[in-house]
Amino acid sequence: MDTEPSLYTVKAVLILDNDGERLYAKYYDDTYPSVKEQKAFEKNIFSKTHRTDSEIALLEGLTVVYKSNIDLFFYVVGSSHENELMLMAVLNCLFDSLSQMLRKNVERRALLENMEGLFLAVDEIVDGGVILESDPQQVVHRVALRGEDVPYSEQTVTQVMKTKLKWS
Repeated sequence: MDTEPSLYTVKAVLILDNDGERLYAKYYDDTYPSVKEQKAFEKNIFSKTHRTDSEIALLEGLTVVYKSNIDLFFYVVGSSHENELMLMAVLNCLFDSLSQMLRKNVERRALLENMEGLFLAVDEIVDGGVILESDPQQVVHRVALRGEDVPYSEQTVTQVMKTKLKWS
């Protein structure tokens, strides 16, 4: 087992709804190479954490920090020897950034309507498993700047998705 310090701190960032269904998942290594394995891990993680008030779990040899809000469960996954405080900083930064971006309305519907902001925020916080930013103010600022630069095609996809969500 390799316990050398590494910049590659984060193995995954997950957001599940209150049924344990994936709303967002980004894996940064091949611990779970297939979607089937990822979904099985997410099901396991949800079943172990959705009824508890603690913030840290050790699962399948991984350290998982998590928090829930209304109908969302946020998870940041690292290796078993990862510093929980580092993972917690990522989790809190993501949650606080989303809270600002969604005007404190951090719940499933608001998140689905603002998925592009979520994608941009996660990319500002973690890149390839490396933690880039833990200050939510910086993340929100950069997301706002990048949002203005979104190419027309991506905006079109976003508009179509928003329209579909409103009708579903």
